[in-house]
Amino acid sequence: MSAPGLPPRVQAALVGPAGLALALLAGALLSLSFAPVGAWPLSILCPALLMALWQGATPRRAAGLGSAFGVGTYGAGTYWLYVSIHGFGQAPVWLTIVLMVAMVALMAVWQGLLGYVAARWLPEDGAWRWYAGLPAAWLLVEWWRGWFLSGFPWLSLGYAHTDTLLRHWAPVLGVYGLSALCLLQGGALLALWRGGALARGVALAVIALAWAGGAALAPIQWTHAVGAPVPVAVVQGAIPQDEKWIESNREPTRRRYRELNEQTGAAKLVVWPESAIPEVANDIVPYLSAIQASSVARGADLLMGVVRAEEDGETYYNSIMSLGGELAFYNKRHLVPFAEYFPVPSFVRSWLRLMSLPYADFTAGTETQKPMRAAGLMLAPTICYEDAFGSAQRALVGQSDLLVNVTNDAWFGHSTARYQHLQISRLRALESQRYLVRAANDGVSALVGPDGQLLATAPEFTPAVLHGTVQARRGLSPYTVTGDAPLLLIGCFAVGSAALRRRAVRLKSA
Repeated sequence: MSAPGLPPRVQAALVGPAGLALALLAGALLSLSFAPVGAWPLSILCPALLMALWQGATPRRAAGLGSAFGVGTYGAGTYWLYVSIHGFGQAPVWLTIVLMVAMVALMAVWQGLLGYVAARWLPEDGAWRWYAGLPAAWLLVEWWRGWFLSGFPWLSLGYAHTDTLLRHWAPVLGVYGLSALCLLQGGALLALWRGGALARGVALAVIALAWAGGAALAPIQWTHAVGAPVPVAVVQGAIPQDEKWIESNREPTRRRYRELNEQTGAAKLVVWPESAIPEVANDIVPYLSAIQASSVARGADLLMGVVRAEEDGETYYNSIMSLGGELAFYNKRHLVPFAEYFPVPSFVRSWLRLMSLPYADFTAGTETQKPMRAAGLMLAPTICYEDAFGSAQRALVGQSDLLVNVTNDAWFGHSTARYQHLQISRLRALESQRYLVRAANDGVSALVGPDGQLLATAPEFTPAVLHGTVQARRGLSPYTVTGDAPLLLIGCFAVGSAALRRRAVRLKSA
């Protein structure tokens, strides 16, 4: 690479293993930009550093640098998979490592492919590379990995900005729009390093406009409050994951939730977490009927996460059940591979059974489900990590007054994953400008305002009832209307234009 301003020895070192090590370190540091550390400047600086390392690299070298960056990000950012798979899933250490390495490798492949594309087809330098080619190509890869093979949208750059001025872009552009702003600023930093006076002036303007735009959007209310505030309560049973499914704990778990439910007071909407009672709902109908009668007597509608079966006894759903004026279900649509369904041959499932791993599949809910009605509100429900797929929720959100997420982050233990997940949930409230009620088995249970800010949280790992008020909100934010499509089209156009620019320059110089 031929970066101006660097001593020849440094340039030579970065061409070798030191460059790969720096890319790996930058990727690992990027994970600190997210909750709970929240060092958000790294979401701009780390991509900028990788862009700088790509400068002048061959396609093969750029692919290696990108892959190293991806290994760093997902190795450091998803270490908690070990807790989930081995600690609570009781998978053998070797299998846990194989699954983790496979996931990290897949994520690194996309980043490596991005590096190859940047070196092979994008302009070698200048504004077309800094502001069009690199940011747009990175954005498209980030979106792609969030959907391909079920998708893994965790650690998208935009999530680092739930507490900065940039968050006010979320109702307009969504989380990928926030990622685009991070990448444009990364390109601007590259221009500050490599460009002349004019290029540096443009770079400073790009950075200033991103933040000034956030400040200008801050007072805009895309949705409006409707009706009176509604008192709500979240019931958090805090049953440890390694004890939850033990048969002898069933009755104590039922009793704990029943007793906590009696403490919900005047709440009109009560929410229990994902699979709160560790039994198939069909087998505990008398218990559920008693809970329903108690809730109705207090004038409350109850939502609870349940595992339920169809009459055939073979079809299972991870669901939210509404107990109140009417019985209704929402079935989880976006299932977790190798946790809720197993895309493997039948003989592998038998082997998994012998290894004491879960092997039965849930069935995904249909995409045409309607909002749930409770406490006079229309609710847009999500279960666990399907709230990471913001664009897929737009149809429900557009018909709803309030967001509800039930989850079981106890699978993550005391790791950082639960805080990353809460940050993702907060972005959904920001995008739609609606209140969010979030019920987690042992935390973080929370009430989130339409500005994405935490209104209240329950103490973690402790049985608790979280009280608060929410309010119905109507109207549609621009993102709820358009989703990611406009941004992706602009990204495709930008990458194509940048590639054509490189081709034109080469033909001119030939």
